[in-house]
Amino acid sequence: MQRYKWEQPGDMIHVDIKQLARFNRVGHRITGDPRKGSSPGAGYEKVHLTVDDATRLSYVEVLADEEGPTPVGFLSRAVAWFNGQGIECRRVLSDNGSAYKSHGWRKAAQAMGLKVKKTRPYTPMINGKAERFI
Repeated sequence: MQRYKWEQPGDMIHVDIKQLARFNRVGHRITGDPRKGSSPGAGYEKVHLTVDDATRLSYVEVLADEEGPTPVGFLSRAVAWFNGQGIECRRVLSDNGSAYKSHGWRKAAQAMGLKVKKTRPYTPMINGKAERFI
C-alpha cells in the first residue's frame, strides 16, 4: 500500500515571470477610437512571482527586466520573505526560460540550500500554481 506524503509549507516554491505591456495614454476601449489607443515604444515590465506549493502564499515584485542578476536577487528576497513568514524553502520549480537556465541562477539557488527543479519543455501545467496565479 502506497502512502501519500503530504507536502509541508516550503517543500517547493514555484517561480515564474509574466511580461506586462506599459502604455502612455488611454486606450481604445475607453476612447472608443481604435486609432487613438496605441502606445508604441512604451516597453514592458516584468512581474516576478513565487508561490509556495502547500500554502499558496505568494511573493510578487514588478521589475524592469529578467536578465542577469535580477532573477537571482528576486529569488533571494523571496526566500528571505518566506523565511520571515516561518516557511523554510527546500526546492524551487521553474520553467526553462533563459532567466532560470543561467549558471548564476543555479549557483545562487544552491547557495541558499534550494534544490533546483525544471518543468518539461512546453508543459506549463507542471508549473500550474504559478501559471494560474498569473
